[in-house]
Amino acid sequence: MYKYIKTLIVIVLSLALTPLCVYAEEENVSLSSKSYVLMEAETGEILLENNKDEILPPASVTKIMTLLLIYEACESGKIHWDDEVSVSSHAASMGGSQVYLEENEIQTVKDLTKCIAIASANDASVAMAEYISGSEESFVALMNRRAKELNMNNTNFVNACGLDADGHVTTANDIAIMSRELILNHPEVTEYTTTWMDSITHKTARGEKEFGLTNTNKLIKWYNGATGLKTGSTSGALYCLSGTAERDGLNLIAVVMGAPDPKTRFQDVMKLLDYGFANYEVKRGIEKGNIVGQICVYKGTDEYTDVLCGENFRYLAKKGDNSEIENEVILDEGVMAPLSAGTKVGEIIYLKDNTEIGRVDAVLKNDVSRMKLSDSI
Repeated sequence: MYKYIKTLIVIVLSLALTPLCVYAEEENVSLSSKSYVLMEAETGEILLENNKDEILPPASVTKIMTLLLIYEACESGKIHWDDEVSVSSHAASMGGSQVYLEENEIQTVKDLTKCIAIASANDASVAMAEYISGSEESFVALMNRRAKELNMNNTNFVNACGLDADGHVTTANDIAIMSRELILNHPEVTEYTTTWMDSITHKTARGEKEFGLTNTNKLIKWYNGATGLKTGSTSGALYCLSGTAERDGLNLIAVVMGAPDPKTRFQDVMKLLDYGFANYEVKRGIEKGNIVGQICVYKGTDEYTDVLCGENFRYLAKKGDNSEIENEVILDEGVMAPLSAGTKVGEIIYLKDNTEIGRVDAVLKNDVSRMKLSDSI
C-alpha cells in the first residue's frame, strides 16, 4: 500500500510540475507586441506564436512582397537589374520613408531595389511597382494574387509601400510566409538586407549628387547571425519587424506586429530568436543530388542507371533529442526507356522511432535512351 501511495504521489507531482515548466518557458519570451510568430524557415514550422492571425496594418513590412515580386520578375527575365527606370510624378510624391527621388529621375532596377531593402524607400517601391506592372494599381493586384498563391489568406494589399490605407492589412503569420518565400528562393536579397550603409547617385537635370542609405533594421548591428529582413512603422501600425537570422544551419523568421516603440520591436524579435536558437536544431537527411542506388532499365542502352535524392529533407528537433533519424530507399522494380533525367522512380522515407516523419522523391540522374535495333546486333 505504501509503495502504491508513493508511486501515485510521484505521478501527481510530475503532472503538476509539467505545466509550470511550460509556463516558465513562455515567461522567458513574454513580449509586448500585439502579435508575433517564430517560424523555422526550411520546414515552415511555427515554434512560438501569439495572435498570429490577428489582422493588423503592416506598415513597410509590406515591402517584403514588393521585393519578392521584383526578384521574381528579374528571375523570369521580365526585367533586368541594369534596366533604367524613369521615376513618375506619382512615385516621387510618396511621403514617409523615402530617398527623395525626383520626377523623371533615372535609376536602375538594382539601385531602386537597394533603396527599398536598405532604406525602406516608399518612392523607390512605387517606381518599381509602376515599372513592373505599368501602374501601382496593377502591381497591387499582382501582390494580392501572389499572396493568395502563398495561402496568405488574411492579407489584403492596397499599395506597394505600406503607407496606412483602409483595408491594407495582414497578419504576423502571413508576413512569416512571404518572408520565408523571399529568403529561401532569393537568398541573394541578403546582400542588401545585411548592408548597414550604402549610397546611390541622384541623376537629375541639376546634375549628379550622392545620397546616403542607412539600414532601418538595427537587428543586423545588434544580433549575431542576423540576415534581415524588414522594418515597418506608421501611426496606424505602430512598430513592426520581420527579423531573420541563421546560426549553425538553423534559419529563423521572427515577426512582431504592433510593438509600442521601436526599441521594443527589436527586443521582442531578439527574444524570439534567442528562444529558437536555444531550443531547436535542424537535422538533415540525404542531400539533394547524392546517389542513393541504381535501377534496372528495360530496353535501354544501359542495363542500370544511377538514382539520386531528388530534394533535401530537413527535420526540426528539440535540442537534446538524440533520437536517430533513419531512411529507407524504395525504388521501382525497373523503368522502361526512354526517360528523362529527374523522372521520379521511387521515394526515400524518413523514420524516427519507426514512425514516418517525411519522404522525398528519388529521381533518375541521367536521361535514359531507348536501345535501337542496331545496338542489339
